[in-house]
Amino acid sequence: MAWLYGQRLPREQLPFSYDDIEAALHASWLHEQPGLIKISRGWRCVRCGNDDQAWFASFPCARCGTDCCYCRKCLTMGRISSCTRFVHVTKPLPSERYAAPLAWSGTLSAAQEEAATEIKQAVLNGRELLVWAVCGAGKTEMLFPAIAAALEEGWRICLATPRVDVVRELAPRFRQAFPRVPLAVWYGGSEERGRIAPLVLSTTHQLLRAYRAFDVMIIDEVDAFPYSVEPMLEYAVSQARKEQSSLIYLTATPSRAWQLDIQRGKRQAAVIPARYHGHPLPVPSFEWCGNWRKRLERGRLPENVLAWVLHRLEQGKQAFLFVPHIDELEAVTRLLQRMDARIVGVHAEAPSRAEYVQAFRDGDVPLLVTTTILERGVTVPNIDVAVLGADDRIFTESALVQIAGRVGRSAAFPDGDVRFFHHGKTTEMVRARRHIVRMNETAKKRGLLHR
Repeated sequence: MAWLYGQRLPREQLPFSYDDIEAALHASWLHEQPGLIKISRGWRCVRCGNDDQAWFASFPCARCGTDCCYCRKCLTMGRISSCTRFVHVTKPLPSERYAAPLAWSGTLSAAQEEAATEIKQAVLNGRELLVWAVCGAGKTEMLFPAIAAALEEGWRICLATPRVDVVRELAPRFRQAFPRVPLAVWYGGSEERGRIAPLVLSTTHQLLRAYRAFDVMIIDEVDAFPYSVEPMLEYAVSQARKEQSSLIYLTATPSRAWQLDIQRGKRQAAVIPARYHGHPLPVPSFEWCGNWRKRLERGRLPENVLAWVLHRLEQGKQAFLFVPHIDELEAVTRLLQRMDARIVGVHAEAPSRAEYVQAFRDGDVPLLVTTTILERGVTVPNIDVAVLGADDRIFTESALVQIAGRVGRSAAFPDGDVRFFHHGKTTEMVRARRHIVRMNETAKKRGLLHR
């Protein structure tokens, strides 16, 4: 039953006989608990933590012979009803210590080194820490010393992120950095889902499968949708961690509440205001483009937007063009494909999303039209970025800072153009630019910029 370690599964999913399960329970090798718990106002789901009664329903259950209540909040991962019994392993699985597991040969900047030391100390002492680092600061590399130290202790580490694109991008980097350490990658459709390894990369949704599995929990892009708005995912993280464990949050754009906590000393944080290469963050420029939606309805795009795209095509420089919604993305993509048939559009529901993103990374796609689904996690060395309709409410301060952060990440190409096309400036646009300018000023005061 060792494969069950670190998971909490419905009893009926175990490939063992009734007598074998009962014997394991009697020997305290397994522990059993209900799938739903009765509370004063109704039910609470043990798997996802949901206690909003609007998410519960009932059905005639063949197993228990009654009208059985079930949770609809986590239904996509299988039905959990009032007669479900969860089972998990109580005995610890033997762990393996890895001597000098890190094979990464790169070097950290002074700011990265300082943050890496703070992260390592937090991990070794089982503490919570927020790492607030600008886009392109090299957060992944800053984690390497702490992860190596944890592996040397025989601990299990999970790095979780809300976006599957980020998981896919991180996997090859971690396999290269820790070549002797078994790595499991969890996301919808992955054959490795639920397989416990010393090092796990996961979407936050997949953590609903885990239970008291990890000594070190790292949450990347903690401010990103859906983690930032879904209490179920925060609950999943709390259940996946061991009771004695460390918790590291990574973000370039912490919420205003968290920023206030840092200022008041209520939350411990390592703040890195500069990129590893020491060049300032590209500051967005605002450009009015009129009522672009009305033009789009007539099958046209604003002239200055077309000129921006054409200039990139003539330069042979790759670019992102962000738009607010899927229907607008499809219309914009069709119009731009008249200029260059290689231009493609990508959104969350696109069937060829992974293939298009990889083609963009490979340089086969000159311009990628996308929604906020790609505001994070996709890194291309030398690109420009524009936002069409930056005044739409979907483009929050956080989203716009992340979008701007796609540009200038490479030391070889530290500059680039960030353009916010709009029909009227919004508070979120102004806050995003102010956020970036403030980080540059802080980095300059701390002597972290080369110029």
